[in-house]
Amino acid sequence: MVENPRLVLGLKVRTLRHRRGETLRTLAERSGLSVSYLSEIEKGKKYPKPERLVLLAGALDVPFDELVSLQVADELSQLKTAFNSPLLRGFPFELFGLEPEDLLALVSGDPERGSALLRAVAEVGRSYDVHVEHFLLSALRAYQQLHANYFEDLEIEAMAFRRRCGWTAAQRVAMPELVSVLRQEWSYTIDEERIGEEPELAGFRSVHLPEEGSTLFLNPRLMPSQRAFVLAREIGFRCLDLAERAPSSPWLAVESFDQVFNNFKASYFAGALLIDREPLREDLGKLFGAERWDAVAVERLMDSYGVTPETFLHRLTQIAPRYFGLNEFFFLRFSTAAPPGLSRLTKWLNTSEVAVPRGFGLSEHYCRRWPALRLLDEAGGLVAPEERVVTAQRVWFVDDEAEFLEFSMARPLALGDGALSTVSVGFLAGGNLRRKVRFWSDPALDRVEVGLTCERCKLAECTDRVVPASILDRLQEQLQKERALQRLGSA
Repeated sequence: MVENPRLVLGLKVRTLRHRRGETLRTLAERSGLSVSYLSEIEKGKKYPKPERLVLLAGALDVPFDELVSLQVADELSQLKTAFNSPLLRGFPFELFGLEPEDLLALVSGDPERGSALLRAVAEVGRSYDVHVEHFLLSALRAYQQLHANYFEDLEIEAMAFRRRCGWTAAQRVAMPELVSVLRQEWSYTIDEERIGEEPELAGFRSVHLPEEGSTLFLNPRLMPSQRAFVLAREIGFRCLDLAERAPSSPWLAVESFDQVFNNFKASYFAGALLIDREPLREDLGKLFGAERWDAVAVERLMDSYGVTPETFLHRLTQIAPRYFGLNEFFFLRFSTAAPPGLSRLTKWLNTSEVAVPRGFGLSEHYCRRWPALRLLDEAGGLVAPEERVVTAQRVWFVDDEAEFLEFSMARPLALGDGALSTVSVGFLAGGNLRRKVRFWSDPALDRVEVGLTCERCKLAECTDRVVPASILDRLQEQLQKERALQRLGSA
């Protein structure tokens, strides 16, 4: 990041000017360069011609060679190292309307403190096992939150591709149509055998290797709905011209944010291609307008699109906020191996201010009252990947005193040999939800109180508790000590 000559020069000029105690105006008078031009130099946006660099070096009283060298002084070298850490080097500043030099401008005024701050961020990441992959996924989630998880350009691309193929908005697009498009437009070969012949690849849904040309390897154990999604995503990569990508799904390792972002865009395109927004908008209007919650109706709707529960609920988080005003929501995916053991949170997105399970490798125990986790226990009798359990509940967050309407679906994993997965979407129970979703008041819907983790939970009479509320106890003890100190000071 800071190997860029513009950024290194900007860092040096700003630091030297601050060291001399000069303003930009003073430096402008001494160098003969304008204040605005010097400001652009310090921000790393301009690199002067040699004759102007000579004037600048003279005004700062440093040798020309020292000013233009990529080598930096000791106090700046630590800042340079911090900027080149994997976490910051891979961060997609441009998605948030920023450039790396914008961050540089914030910390270069006091390089010593700036480098200490950035080193602290990197140290926190190492201490909490925040890998570059996790950091990049966090950046993606922030981008989704910024746009309320709805992307008009990708919706339009998917609808345009449907029209190009002659598919109506309401038409269910299945594997044969998708295979035909890939073969005719991009000369694809679909191989459904070789992954099955390699035991080490049993957990991969698909593999696309550049050296194999246009060959897509599919795991033969995938359900038809999963195959359809993989093929639709492959069309997304091609249609959106997304060249940089991870070769496998799931990926083994993330090499860049472009891989993460391109996978997101291709996946969004796939969901929009399989479930056009206009029919879904109409279907959700009917579903939300019903007086009673009907799980069978939801399953029929999902089957009519031929998609997995995860794809269906993902589309719900895209269309419901945009067209029904349900902007505060969370999406969670938990999985557990066979025999049933520790549940792992493998995907999440939260646009609300309410704390929900999040993060990777959390050492605390998620609240067992969560509908998603309870559903994993209830789904233990399911065998075939096509089987599933669909539920809805009202969920009361005891810590935040907030209520959500949560939809959850559980099923066996096609590639998991007895493993289970559950996906959940919860919408905050504000005025919009109460107006738009009429079955909200259905007395048949259970209402459950939940915490975040057992260690932080204040539910005293909880029969589902796994461990004591140790963190909550420490926080309360700390509060009592603070109050005692206040009393001592006011005596």
